[in-house]
Amino acid sequence: MMPPMSEGREHPRAARWRRVAGAALRRGLSPRSVAGAAGLVAGGFILSRLLGLLRSVAIADAFGTEPELGAYFVAFRIPDLVFQLLAGAALASAFIPVFSRVVLDDGEDEGWRLASSVLNLISLATFVLAAVAFVLAPLVVPLLAPGLGEESGRAEELHGLAVELTRVMLISPLMFGISGMLTGILNGRQHFLAPSIAPLLYNLGIILGAVVLAERWGVHGLAWGVVIGSAGHLVVQVPALWAVGMRWRPSLGFASAGVREVLRLMGPRVIGLAAAQVNLVVVMFFASFVSDEAISAVNFAFLVMLLPVGVVGVAISTAAFPTFANLGAEEDYEGLGRSIDGTLRMILFLAVPASAGLVLLADPAVRLLLQRGAFDAASTSLVVDALVVYGVAVWAHASVEIMSRGFYALSDTRTPVAIAVLGMLLNVAVCAALVEPFGIAGLAAAASVAAVSEFALLWWTLRRRLRGRGVTMLGAATLGRSLLRTVASTAVMTAGLLVLLAALREAGAEAGELLGALALVAAGSLGGLVVFLATSAVVRSEELRAAVGWLSGIGEEGVATLWREPTR
Repeated sequence: MMPPMSEGREHPRAARWRRVAGAALRRGLSPRSVAGAAGLVAGGFILSRLLGLLRSVAIADAFGTEPELGAYFVAFRIPDLVFQLLAGAALASAFIPVFSRVVLDDGEDEGWRLASSVLNLISLATFVLAAVAFVLAPLVVPLLAPGLGEESGRAEELHGLAVELTRVMLISPLMFGISGMLTGILNGRQHFLAPSIAPLLYNLGIILGAVVLAERWGVHGLAWGVVIGSAGHLVVQVPALWAVGMRWRPSLGFASAGVREVLRLMGPRVIGLAAAQVNLVVVMFFASFVSDEAISAVNFAFLVMLLPVGVVGVAISTAAFPTFANLGAEEDYEGLGRSIDGTLRMILFLAVPASAGLVLLADPAVRLLLQRGAFDAASTSLVVDALVVYGVAVWAHASVEIMSRGFYALSDTRTPVAIAVLGMLLNVAVCAALVEPFGIAGLAAAASVAAVSEFALLWWTLRRRLRGRGVTMLGAATLGRSLLRTVASTAVMTAGLLVLLAALREAGAEAGELLGALALVAAGSLGGLVVFLATSAVVRSEELRAAVGWLSGIGEEGVATLWREPTR
C-alpha cells in the first residue's frame, strides 16, 4: 500500500478512513464487523423480502394468474434488463474493488472523483438505452413471449398491453441507474443502512400500485407503482451519500485510469448479467406456450424462492464483499481465501435446510400467502408445481452469490461470466427438453440444474485460482466435513418435519383452509428449526457456533475460530 499523504494535504475524513481501512486490512477480516454488517443487511433483506411477499400477496389478490398479469411480467423484463446491464454491472463487480483501491492508494478525494465520473456515465448510458428501448418496444416485446394470448385468442391485445406497460416502467431504470450506483458507493464505505431501506420503499411503491392504483387503472396502476417505488429507492439514499462525504463533480472522467478500469471490468460482467437475464427470458418464452397463466405462475414461484436466497446468500455476500475487495486490493490472498471459505460454509449451513423446508412446506405456504381474491386453487397448484422444484436448489443459488464475489475481489470478471454463459446454455437446453413433458415444473428444473452446475464450476475454479497463489482454502475435505454435518442435520430435520406434518394433518389441519395452512407453516417452520439446531449441536457443528455469534453480536471468537480452521 502507498504511504498516506501528510495531514496538511489530506482531508480529515480521508485520513480517518485510511487509518480505519489500514487497520482492518492488517488484521484481515474482522468477524465482528462483518457479522454486524451482515446482520444489518440481513435485517434489511428480511424486511424487504417480507414486503416482497406482501407485494406478491397484493398482486395475487388483485390479478391472480390472469393473462393481463402475464403481460405485466413480460413488460417488466425490458426495464429490468436496462438497469441490470448498466448499474447492476458496475455495482456487482467493477466499481467497489476499484473504488476501494483508489481510496486506499490515492486518498478519499480521488475516490470521490472516480465515484462521480462512474455515476455520471452510468446515468447517461441508462438514459440512452432506455430511450432506445422505448422506441423499439413494439418490435421487441412480442419476441419475449410469442405464445402469450394464443390460448385465449388475445395475442394482439396482450402484446399491445405489454408494450404500453414497458414504456411506463422504462422510467424506473432512469432512477435505478442512479440509486444502484449510490448503493455501490455506500457499500464501498461500509454504510449499509440506507441501501437496506431502499428496497423496502421500492416494494411499498409496488404494493401501493397493486392495492390502490390498480383499483382504478388495472395493471397500468401496478406499472406506475413500480415507478413510484424506484423513486423511493433513489431518494432515501441521497442524504446518506452526503453524510459519508460524497462530493459530486460534473465530469465523465474518460481520462481517469480508475474510470477506464471500471469500464474494462464492466465489459465481461455485462455479458454475465445478460446471461442471467436470458435465463429469465427463456423461462418466460417457454412458459408462454404452456398456458396464458403459466408466465404469472412461474414468476410467483420464483419470487417466493428468492426469499431464502436473499436472506441468506445475497445478504451475507453483500455484507462480506467490501471486505473481500479490500483484501484483494491488498493482495492478502490468505485472508481472502479464509474469508470466502468461512462465509461459504455459513451460507450452506443456512441454505441447505432452507431448501428442504421450502420443498416440504411449499403447498401450505403458497395457500397461506397467495390463495385469496383472484388467486384460486388452480393458481396455487401451478405455483406449487414450480416452487417445489425451484426449492431444491435454493442452496446453489445462494452459494453462487459468494463464489462470484470471490472472483470479483480478484478483479476477475471473465471467469464468472464464462461459467454463467455455460449455465445459460444448459438452462436453454434443459428448458427445451422438459417443458413439453413437465410444463412449468420442467422450467424450474432447468433453472435448478443450471444453478447447481454453476456453483460447482465456480467453486472448483476459484479453489484452483487461490491454490495457484499459495492459498490452501476452499479445501474439499473441510467443506465436505462441514457439508456432511449440515446435510445430516437437514436429513433429521426432514424426517421430523414429515412426521410432524403427517400428525397435524391427521389432527385435522388441512392446507386448503387458511387456519390449517397457517398451522402447517408455523408448526413446520418452528419444529424444523428446533430439530435442525438440536441435531447441529449434537454433531458439534462449527457453523452453528458461528451463527449464534452472528445473531448475538458477541460471538466474535466463534466466528473467528470457524474462519481460522485449517483446510486441506
